[in-house]
Amino acid sequence: DVQLVESGGGSVQAGGSLRLSCASSGYDYVTYCMAWSRQAAGKEREEVARVFSAGSWIKSDSVVGRFDISRDKSTNTAYLQMNNLKPEDTAMYYCAADDVRDGPCDFNIYGQGTQVTVST
Repeated sequence: DVQLVESGGGSVQAGGSLRLSCASSGYDYVTYCMAWSRQAAGKEREEVARVFSAGSWIKSDSVVGRFDISRDKSTNTAYLQMNNLKPEDTAMYYCAADDVRDGPCDFNIYGQGTQVTVST
C-alpha cells in the first residue's frame, strides 16, 4: 500500500520560512499528482497547491508569491517551501496523492499531517 508521511512542520515567527516534505512509500511508478492542503482550527480544509506531471498550481490566493510546491519524481516526494509566513498560515498541513500515472488528479491517499504554527 502507498503511504505518505509529512515532515518539516514546527513553530516559527512571522516572516520566517519552513519547508515541508511529503515522503511516499509503496509506489513503483511516478504518480500523476501530489498536493498540499491545510486545515486551521475551526475552518474547513483548503487545498494550497498541487504539482502534477505537466506543472504545478498554487490554488490558494493567500499564499501566491510566498509558497512554492515542487516534487522529486524519482522518489515521489513533494515539498512545500513556505516563505514570509504569517499567523494566518497556522494550520495542520496535509499531503495528498493519487495512485495513477495519468490525469486528471484524483486524490485518494492522504498523510497524517504536520503542524505549522506562526507567531507574531
